[in-house]
Amino acid sequence: MAPLAKAGAALAALRADLAGDVFTPDDPGYDEARSLHNGMIDRRPAVIAQCTNEADVVRSVRFGRDLDLAIAVRGGGHSVAGMALNDGGLVVDLRPMHDVTVHPGSQSVRVQGGALMSHLDRATQPYGLATTGGRVSTTGVGGFVLGGGSGWLDRRFGLAIDNLLGVELVTADGRSVRATAEENPELFWALHGGGGNFGVATALTLRLHELPEFSVALLFYLPESGPEVVRLYREIISTGPPEASGGVIYLTGPPEEFLPEHLVGSRLCAVLLTYAGGEEGLRKLAGPLLALPHEAEIVTALPYADFQCMLDDPPGMRNHWSAEYLTGLTDELVDVFCALGNTMPVPTGTQHVLFPQGGAIATGPSEFPVPYRDAPWAVHPFGVWEDPADDENCIRWVKSVRAEVQPWSTGAVYLNFIGDEGDDRVMAGLGPENARRLAAVKAQYDPDNVFRFNHNIAPVPG
Repeated sequence: MAPLAKAGAALAALRADLAGDVFTPDDPGYDEARSLHNGMIDRRPAVIAQCTNEADVVRSVRFGRDLDLAIAVRGGGHSVAGMALNDGGLVVDLRPMHDVTVHPGSQSVRVQGGALMSHLDRATQPYGLATTGGRVSTTGVGGFVLGGGSGWLDRRFGLAIDNLLGVELVTADGRSVRATAEENPELFWALHGGGGNFGVATALTLRLHELPEFSVALLFYLPESGPEVVRLYREIISTGPPEASGGVIYLTGPPEEFLPEHLVGSRLCAVLLTYAGGEEGLRKLAGPLLALPHEAEIVTALPYADFQCMLDDPPGMRNHWSAEYLTGLTDELVDVFCALGNTMPVPTGTQHVLFPQGGAIATGPSEFPVPYRDAPWAVHPFGVWEDPADDENCIRWVKSVRAEVQPWSTGAVYLNFIGDEGDDRVMAGLGPENARRLAAVKAQYDPDNVFRFNHNIAPVPG
């Protein structure tokens, strides 16, 4: 840490130089600036630099390095482990940088590093174009993409990294670099799943795809129907087109008009069938699920960007998530999954989710550091609750899901779905051979491990 006199002068200079705002603990707005999606995280950075352009990012990184401050980078602030903040260090806050520029002729889009999914989806919707995004509108695009990127469209269009065309990055020494397949190709490879380890992504360029129609079927069943629901959904996904996706979700009945009042607050099994196409095709696919007795249903075509907002979970709730990627979905595992759903804490915002993979995920580029690509299914225990008194129970349940499905686990994991679960899980999210190659890239671009508030890759020269 620098002497106080130097730190004070440097802070004054940063405030004068930055186009964006700078917050310290005594400033009005500091607490709002440090709030995160996960209400369990309470960290107090020494400085929050809200950057409005690349020059602000360069200036902020150099400020942090000059004062030997730990540096965290904030995009959407959705990391369940609170990796967007630190205690006593600098936060490079990208949220003011959320411009999205669509290039319909080349079917590509440039997204600034602080943009959320809502910014991306709303910008591309008027052109009938889309790309694989997160499953809620409040997720930050940068962290989502660089971590791999799984969403409702991945079976049709591939993981988000499969659609990554370029990244504009500020490195640990305050340089601006660009990574594409032709320019800094080894860095570009590392950014396909290596997360924020290599610098601050100030902008990403993504491939877009035509998506003129989108439709969804959401059906609610009593939990005892769960095994039959999962088996029907398994059959639809295994025999259906890659346009079909969604998931099976155990959840607490929400207070919505479409759900009978007596089921609000009760445990339910829901199935969500998403379809990158029109309602007629969706109804054909969903026929077996619609024929099974259920308590409520929504079947409709709607704009993809509108659907992306429908499942947003409120900020400030307490969160603990994890995931296991599966070798298959046997009848025995179906029964285990459903039994775990029947132990899920209710009433809470917690969800017990089964996601399909396959399609363009499985057939996508094999060279990137995403070892979970070949898994056909994933279980995602998604703990969300409000009362701190429920912490122990909800966290225990998330861990129990992981433990019970271990016999069917591939061992790989999508790192965006988990918090801080240790170095072994980071390795599982990258793959051992990939990890060694990534460590060499890290040593080239961040030899001092400045960007370590992430699923960290320690620098090791190749």
